[in-house]
Amino acid sequence: MAARSPVTCHVLDSTLGRPVSGVPVALMKAESNGNFTSLAEGATDQDGRCSTLLPSSPRLEAGFYKMIFRTGDYFAAAGRETFYPVVEINFHLAKPEEHYHIPLLLSPWSYTTYRGS
Repeated sequence: MAARSPVTCHVLDSTLGRPVSGVPVALMKAESNGNFTSLAEGATDQDGRCSTLLPSSPRLEAGFYKMIFRTGDYFAAAGRETFYPVVEINFHLAKPEEHYHIPLLLSPWSYTTYRGS
């Protein structure tokens, strides 16, 4: 198995039942002063995944992070209105040795997420 980014994501359109490609994503780290520092940017591939945000090493430090998904252009291109043009998911990376996967199940009027594998 090839080495992968310690944090990956996946975007699925739950209304249409298919992956969402081309969604810009950004990974940010919370600093002690409350500001966020940008660590990486990418976009989802044809399968709706972004698995190459970061190199496999060095590992990230334990701490608070957020993943930002810019979903507005996806809906606009399809002529669909959306209530969530940007989705920010804050999470705690407690165990740097583990892989963190953040799926985003998206519809024009709602979204949900969980810690994937």
